[in-house]
Amino acid sequence: MKIICIGRNYANHAKELKNDLPTEPVIFLKPDTALLKDNGDFYLPSFSNNIHYELELIVKINKNGKKIDEKFAHKYFDEISVGIDFTARDKQDELKQKSLPWELAKAFDNSAVIGNFIPKNEFEDLQNIQISMQKNNKLVQQGNTKDMLFNIPKIISFVSQFITLRPGDIIFTGTPEGVGKVEIGDMLTGFIEDKKLFECRIK
Repeated sequence: MKIICIGRNYANHAKELKNDLPTEPVIFLKPDTALLKDNGDFYLPSFSNNIHYELELIVKINKNGKKIDEKFAHKYFDEISVGIDFTARDKQDELKQKSLPWELAKAFDNSAVIGNFIPKNEFEDLQNIQISMQKNNKLVQQGNTKDMLFNIPKIISFVSQFITLRPGDIIFTGTPEGVGKVEIGDMLTGFIEDKKLFECRIK
């Protein structure tokens, strides 16, 4: 399985990191060793002093797809959830200054938290749902999928022009504004609307 991530897909998040708005989806990958599920604990890595959470809506691909038309993209996933794209912000800044790829800052072990998946048909409009995250029971990040620069069908279609999608692949669709640093002892809790889909303790 592949973990495919979309960067800078909410305008306010791009602005908070002082990034330009993209004209097409920004893609990067995480390996399967980045996966952290079943409410597992996240251990701060030794190579960074500034690990940030980034809450994202995620979709799970259900069948093979290549060069998918946007109007058929809805047929390629049945379930959604939320997850965290953990980012070593200090490492990312260092790499960006050198015009190098982000992978060391994004693809490290356990950097992709995956919540419990729920059927997409529980929602009337996937491009108008609220996602949110609490840190230590305090709301720290929230967003609505209507604010995505590139919606889910566009993302699936775009990715599939370059990378064949297969069952079990997971797509992180980008984070809204409000990203921040984690510390040992923090508890992160992710929601779609009022449905709690993951907990992750920082150690």
